[in-house]
Amino acid sequence: MSQLQSSWEMHQQSVVYLPNTDMETVAASTSLPDPAGEFDKNVPRICGVCGDRATGFHFNAMTCEGCKGFFRRSMKRKAMFTCPFNNDCKITKDNRRHCQACRLKRCVDIGMMKEFILTDEEVQRKREMILKRKEEEALKESLKPKLSEEQQKVIDVLLEAHHKTYDPTYADFTKFRPPVRSNPSNRGAARSSSILTQDLSLEDSTDLFGSDAFSTFPESVEPQMFSNLVLSEENDESSSMNIDFSHLSMLPHLADLVSYSIQKVIGFAKMIPGFRNLAAEDQIALLKSSAIEVIMLRSNQSFTLEDMTWTCGSNDFKYRISDVTQAGHSMDLLEPLVKFQIGLKKLNLHEEEHVLLMAICILSPDRPGVQDTSLVESLQDRLSEILQTYIRCRHPPPGSRLLYAKMIQKLADLRSLNEEHSKQYRCLSFQPEHSMQLTPLVLEVFGNEIS
Repeated sequence: MSQLQSSWEMHQQSVVYLPNTDMETVAASTSLPDPAGEFDKNVPRICGVCGDRATGFHFNAMTCEGCKGFFRRSMKRKAMFTCPFNNDCKITKDNRRHCQACRLKRCVDIGMMKEFILTDEEVQRKREMILKRKEEEALKESLKPKLSEEQQKVIDVLLEAHHKTYDPTYADFTKFRPPVRSNPSNRGAARSSSILTQDLSLEDSTDLFGSDAFSTFPESVEPQMFSNLVLSEENDESSSMNIDFSHLSMLPHLADLVSYSIQKVIGFAKMIPGFRNLAAEDQIALLKSSAIEVIMLRSNQSFTLEDMTWTCGSNDFKYRISDVTQAGHSMDLLEPLVKFQIGLKKLNLHEEEHVLLMAICILSPDRPGVQDTSLVESLQDRLSEILQTYIRCRHPPPGSRLLYAKMIQKLADLRSLNEEHSKQYRCLSFQPEHSMQLTPLVLEVFGNEIS
């Protein structure tokens, strides 16, 4: 009896905690789950009594629903059946009703046990337990945080803004001044870059952060506008030809890349709900302070952990640390930047979380020059609440554990990177031979301190 008692106790636990099971069916029977690993889920299960499709273990044997019910009724009524033939009828799906005696004998032969049948009192207890569990699950579900319709709309708007301002094919990169990596074989590329410089117009080098910039800023701008060198017409050729491309040879290309990225950040920011309600001065202050941080966030989409590079399409646009050093930045910036990219990549953020983080980064009320800090803070708080709710609702564990805190820490890391970038940019811009390689937009965003 010890083995029977053990099986019965196991069965009691399995019935109480079976998820999504019909209450009447469970309460009225004692179906056991399959022993672990004993049956292949892809193999059809056959009733051991009649050969019909089995629905699981019932009263200690694999049977169909029909034979399960027959055995239960027979045992409860203590029925005594007599075979009209030779007590050896072959029971099939079609003839199982013809001889109840042989059908019951077959039930016992395959291991069905009357001890597994619940009494009426046990059935009632099971029903009550199942009902209680369903009520608890319903209550738990009702208390679970949910994204409101308004919150989901904000996320959808941010996703659309990101998709409109981030091209994962990086097709526009071919329109920048070409990358020139310092080695002897690239002298031809250097010359072609200087020739390209002569063909660029100066008419687009206006102040893109002027007072009416946000009302007139085009939704999409040809990347050529970011390739201007501020050179006078009369000495364009001589100046460009005299550039020493063996030193900071990647600066022209990366300057165009950063300008292009700033333009896309502006386009993204304009679509953040509430951003356009801010005064123009506050919009400008927020964008000038956050632009490089959002660019670093966005660049994580192209960062690859395998080789620690930013891969933007072809090998020409595969950027290594050495490429960025050839644009004038030192390891004081690049080492923490790569660590930041690795850490951010390992968070495995959903795209929804990524766009919310970018918007939160832009709408930081403590940026220098922001006047209406309370309005900016209210906009940021709203986005922070949406992010926390999204993580609780949509990001499954274990990835969601402390995820919000980790994301906020990334914003703090970005502040440090921003400060180091500003230091290195100032050193670069103080040298005329290098600052002339920068674009008007880069000079406008990074060149002036906000007091």
